[in-house]
Amino acid sequence: MHPRLLKTFLAVARNRNFTRAAEEVNLAQSSVSDQIQSLETELGTELFIRSRSGLELTAAGEALRPYAEEILMMADEARAAVEAASGRTAGTVTIGALETIASVRLPQWLAAFQSNHPDVNLRLKVAGSGDLLRKVEDGEIDVAFCFEKDGLDERLAKRMISAEPLVLIAPPGQESLSKGGDLAALASTSFVATEPGCIYRHLFDKAFDEAGIAAPKLAAEVGSIGTIARLVAAGTGMSLVPRLAVADALDRGEINELPWPSPTRTASLVMIWRRRRVQPPALKLLLAAESNGFVPAKPTGARPRHAVSFPL
Repeated sequence: MHPRLLKTFLAVARNRNFTRAAEEVNLAQSSVSDQIQSLETELGTELFIRSRSGLELTAAGEALRPYAEEILMMADEARAAVEAASGRTAGTVTIGALETIASVRLPQWLAAFQSNHPDVNLRLKVAGSGDLLRKVEDGEIDVAFCFEKDGLDERLAKRMISAEPLVLIAPPGQESLSKGGDLAALASTSFVATEPGCIYRHLFDKAFDEAGIAAPKLAAEVGSIGTIARLVAAGTGMSLVPRLAVADALDRGEINELPWPSPTRTASLVMIWRRRRVQPPALKLLLAAESNGFVPAKPTGARPRHAVSFPL
């Protein structure tokens, strides 16, 4: 079983669709179909069946899946071991991050890292928390920067980077809550919230649930923190967001900051990667650089030989 066929098999298993799997592995749909057919011929059994909701794994496919994941992981570790033994540090590290972290916390740090390690190519993908964790688990990205959530897979390792303050933002001129600064006072206020699955939305819902108070009316659910800030500035409602994402808007006076009346006032920013017996040298350098201090770095003046790419 060639690793290339197993990689395609897992992509189809995840997406349950040849077209989406083809996009993931950068192949034509016909090539994906041919590879699955080759694998089924080699194993002498069907791995997928069609249903109304898409492709489903057969019992044989379900049996193959964990072995395919382990084989590909072993191949990655073998490659990393050879690179480490030969003293190579060149390579590509694919990073995943929330929109907020990618735009505010990563740019200067990644630029400084690449100046110090010009042989390491960096790729940055922006996604939501749930998608980032899935991509790390599946090996689509090497490391994710996101806010901590409960129930992390034991195959993943994490390191806390910082505790980011959460703030309640309101339209300009709203200096206080009319009924006192507590959750009960907020229950009758309209809110603009992030979508379900986002850590900010989780903390928002959790605060009211633990207080035994019905959650406020949502004026809108929005996936972009920048858009949320603009909606709040326009008077659509209030919102709970990480301060780092709206610091510029606060400085410009476009929105007003109020204290968040809940015991949980910070979100833990973490770095997550897959556990391996041997980490790829390029990833190992990135992990070591973070441990030396995740702080905005001043440009060194050195011009990196490879530009950071931001695939959509």
